[in-house]
Amino acid sequence: MDRPAVTVRGRTYTPASILARNMGSAEDQETAFPPHKVIGNIYYVGTRTLSSFLITTRAGHILIDTTYERNAKVIQKSIEQLGFKIADIKIILGNHAHGDHQEGDAVWKQMTGATVMAMTEDVPALMAIMPGGKAHPVDAPLRDLSPVTLGETTLVARLTAGHTRGATTFTMKADEGGKTYDVMFFSSLRAPAGITPAIAAEFDRTFALVRRLPCDVPLGDHPAEYDMQTKYAKLAAGGPNPFVDKAGCFAEADIQEAMYRALR
Repeated sequence: MDRPAVTVRGRTYTPASILARNMGSAEDQETAFPPHKVIGNIYYVGTRTLSSFLITTRAGHILIDTTYERNAKVIQKSIEQLGFKIADIKIILGNHAHGDHQEGDAVWKQMTGATVMAMTEDVPALMAIMPGGKAHPVDAPLRDLSPVTLGETTLVARLTAGHTRGATTFTMKADEGGKTYDVMFFSSLRAPAGITPAIAAEFDRTFALVRRLPCDVPLGDHPAEYDMQTKYAKLAAGGPNPFVDKAGCFAEADIQEAMYRALR
């Protein structure tokens, strides 16, 4: 039996079950989920199990997480189905330096000419992600609290290391229905099997930090981290925006911290 197991909010998780929940099958990773507006100027353009978000502004657009290089056309089609053009993408961001989130940076740089930004601590790992031998572009390094501004929108990059050295949570404000909401694009908080003292120090800082951040709308680099499919079904049915979920903002942090503590 896979160990350890933790029970959080009435559900039991193991390292294997969390990984399977996040990644799904190869088909899940490559098949578009219906593109949709999340809130304000934020749109989902990713696959069933790998998140990709488009943030639109009057000055152009921001793409968060290119996922695998092979998904470029899938994401492009989703963006175009929403009525936007990839030529208007001016900035590319990523949550952390793993191939399922940032392998496509180089091809998206070629497709759009956008500026690729990444947390400084993740740059060495990104340089090793070279699909087809392509050099990984990093045009502008970020640090903790770096602002990323395009048009009327500003995201703030927060270093939430542990999963990788430069894992990054982005925060921003979104306006909808005359109200302003705090949005968090969480990076993975999943701990590796071997937790070194350095990684433990990173996670201890990260779990404390994320719970201090203002949040009304939790999003994540894997849709399962914020229960996207359930919320999308409610969105399609009408009524209040189900992605506004203040009570669930730190549900994923609770799961991952419990597992982290169990693994130590």
